Amino acid sequence: MKEVKLFLGPQHPGMHGNSSVHMYVDGDVIKRSYLLPGMLHRGFEKSMERRTWMNNIALIPRICVPEPDPNEMVYAMNVEALAKIKVPERDHWIRMIILELAGLSDHLMAFGGIGGPTGLYTAMYWAQADRDTILTLFEEITGHRVYHMYIVAGGVRKDLPKGIEKKILAFLDDLESRLPEYEDLVLNNPIVRARCVDNIMLPAEVVWELGVTGIGMRSATGQEYDVRKVTPYARYDKVDFEVPIATYSDAQTRLTLKYREMYQSIRIIKQVLDMIPGGKVRAKVSDGSALRWRVPAGQVYSAVEASRGEYGYYTVSTGETMPYRVAVRGASFPQGLLGVEKYLPGHRIDDAPLWFDTMGICSPEIDR
Repeated sequence: MKEVKLFLGPQHPGMHGNSSVHMYVDGDVIKRSYLLPGMLHRGFEKSMERRTWMNNIALIPRICVPEPDPNEMVYAMNVEALAKIKVPERDHWIRMIILELAGLSDHLMAFGGIGGPTGLYTAMYWAQADRDTILTLFEEITGHRVYHMYIVAGGVRKDLPKGIEKKILAFLDDLESRLPEYEDLVLNNPIVRARCVDNIMLPAEVVWELGVTGIGMRSATGQEYDVRKVTPYARYDKVDFEVPIATYSDAQTRLTLKYREMYQSIRIIKQVLDMIPGGKVRAKVSDGSALRWRVPAGQVYSAVEASRGEYGYYTVSTGETMPYRVAVRGASFPQGLLGVEKYLPGHRIDDAPLWFDTMGICSPEIDR
């Protein structure tokens, strides 16, 4: 046997984020694989410990570019818990709109991204066009398309612009009416099915071994573990939604759950738009300069449900103007690093991009 070393990424269209997989192959079968995630952003945790509590707001969204808003949410939740800040009621509902739009955007990217390694480029074009519409909505709400810096300690940076609710609802109605076309194009496509059915398995025992959450867990174990249900934050306990599950986690099943979760995000946002109250949108957090703000001493862990699973921050404050310790629980760390090294070997070369797409990998979460 003669092994040949190949590199997947960071430029590969099937690679999610700027990372590289070093693969040692025999023929077209991967024998060994190692992930090098630090090809773009890295060192976030130590960087946060060297910046003020307010300055970190501009840094944290970069930990996951396709879905940055969970970072803003868990960081704000931690600071609010430490400083005992009560968030205005309207903020909770606005935050849910932002988080669900972000999750919907990320699912679209992954669902369309399957077109790269399978040659189904129409799916990429469709999904990217719809995702771009969401980014336009984000731009109108926050002033930014990708890194929003909108969810902050005490609430959100500013109120929703006038008339944005109608624009969001119009987009959701349009997308929901076209989702069956996505199903026909992707899930029922014979080439996608040939590549994804009974392939790239994630058995339940591997889920428990690695600590996989999100769709990876729910598709393999049938467990309805969703942070929005288990430990509700914002006002997720006030809206009605389902947690799609399965008991056979091949790539096709994970894609199917992504598809079903898009319906649930649309369902949640529509309820929020119907129930959102009025009122102010940010609590006062500091009496003096925000850059000299000292957060009371303590430690806290908060988590939200990102599109990839449980996304959490553990934060320690010593009462200074900067965090003493910040640790990020990246939702894609288990399957993105441990899974790539231990379970990607044995697959074919052309299956590696499918692993990254259907497992839900965001590289900066890993080398953070």
